Amino acid sequence: MQGLQYRSAAAAACKRPMAGLDLAAPKSSGAVESPPDKIQRMTSENAVLVFSMTQCCMCHVVKRLLCGLGVNPTVCELDEEPDRAEMEKILGRLVGQKPPVPAVFIGGNLVGGLDRLMAMHIAGDLVPKLKQAGALWL
Repeated sequence: MQGLQYRSAAAAACKRPMAGLDLAAPKSSGAVESPPDKIQRMTSENAVLVFSMTQCCMCHVVKRLLCGLGVNPTVCELDEEPDRAEMEKILGRLVGQKPPVPAVFIGGNLVGGLDRLMAMHIAGDLVPKLKQAGALWL
């Protein structure tokens, strides 16, 4: 199985786990992107997006599961973000849990956390959803 890179050239405020590159694009106007706009842009530009914390064991399991399926998700480590508190607050409202990580978006839609992702995987619904989003081609 193979993951597909699914992002525009200007995308990428966060790092991809398998590629050791920081692909942050410079702002053309010098304006700072607000956290809600940043979250919206990242979810719409990436086939699979995981909001995570570097020391969170559940986040680690989510990333390993997706990578094990051949997906190379875009990962945004919130504890490395300058506007972490506001992003956590926004994600908390979307996800409905505290802490709001892991938060997995597939095809621009919120899937949920580890429990929902595992339930989809066990039911056999995860791989078809990843294919539909363009994260896998099999």
